[in-house]
Amino acid sequence: MGSIRRAGWFVLMAVMMAGWMGVLGSIRSEAIAGVIASRGTGASDGLASRAADLEKVQAFLEKKIVVQKLTDYGVSPEEAMAKVRAMNDKELHRLASLTDRAAEGADDALGFLIGLAILIILVIVILKLVHKEVIVR
Repeated sequence: MGSIRRAGWFVLMAVMMAGWMGVLGSIRSEAIAGVIASRGTGASDGLASRAADLEKVQAFLEKKIVVQKLTDYGVSPEEAMAKVRAMNDKELHRLASLTDRAAEGADDALGFLIGLAILIILVIVILKLVHKEVIVR
């Protein structure tokens, strides 16, 4: 086992694997899928669907972060809600489906920090395997 660690190809392979794991770890590999209706809904279902979509968009517009962004852009929440009520069913449903996705992207920094920590730990392990020492002063 000691002779394998002294071989030059082992160090090269370890560095290549560390680099490859760093590249793969930095890529977000999450996929989210959903079911989309293939046909329009009936008249009674359409009204219920519109009401549900309107409630979902209204709940999204009442969040503190969204209200702050709207005021930063010079739009009051009442004006935004009036524009939402003026939308047709198709536009409203699309906006309601986009509000679901907006909350899912909130943990990007956490995933990046975890990937960075794993990369640092991997580099430390490789340095220990090759009996190298890094001194920071």
